[in-house]
Amino acid sequence: MKEIIHIEKLTKAFNDVSILKDIDLSLYEGENIVVMGKSGIGKTVLIKCIVRLIEPDSGSIEVLGENVLDDEKLNHIRQKVGFLFQGGALYDSLSVRENLEFPLTRSRLTKDKKKMEQAIIEVLENIGLIDAIDKMPSELSGGMKKRIALARTLVLNPKIILYDEPTTGLDPITAREISELIVDVQNKYNTASIIITHDVKCAEITSNRIAILRDAHFFAQGNFEELHKSKDKEIHAYFN
Repeated sequence: MKEIIHIEKLTKAFNDVSILKDIDLSLYEGENIVVMGKSGIGKTVLIKCIVRLIEPDSGSIEVLGENVLDDEKLNHIRQKVGFLFQGGALYDSLSVRENLEFPLTRSRLTKDKKKMEQAIIEVLENIGLIDAIDKMPSELSGGMKKRIALARTLVLNPKIILYDEPTTGLDPITAREISELIVDVQNKYNTASIIITHDVKCAEITSNRIAILRDAHFFAQGNFEELHKSKDKEIHAYFN
């Protein structure tokens, strides 16, 4: 498989406290990696460093063969990487249609209003929310907001999606639906993803591979079945 994210010796500290230390990670084409770990341990910091929403202290990050730390290439890289924030980060004053138009307009991929409308309709149909196209975020449930936030990411046809706690705050049924949608997106759009979660069921449904972060580094990696059956008590504790 083709490597599309390559992270080597990534280090980040806040107030002299190491959050990430000499992190190595590879993501391959069409793969979903789930990153697990205790709250506040640095999982979200990792994916924010990948698109430089947080500046790394040291190390190297390559996305689709390009150096993220090169300022001249950063915006080009960001257009190929979707980021799904934990709260969805929809614009409250804009309708669903306008929320999806915003990244298309800003990216300047097309100025053709008809093509924009077609792209928006297609992605909303793919996530099952075409009927919500003219609703405001305040009219949406938590699960619907997550889906619309994902649609806003997908409308730019990203090669990679970074998910930050996609099922947080959702009831078990809706959380499962969002997890299954992540897999649908992987298959329909041929995306690769890094998924930050503490939700074991989400990890089971979405992951091809799991990496567990502890003490500023990855101390275990494998598929769900391997880690779930591990006799190591510290690993097994994440799956109870």
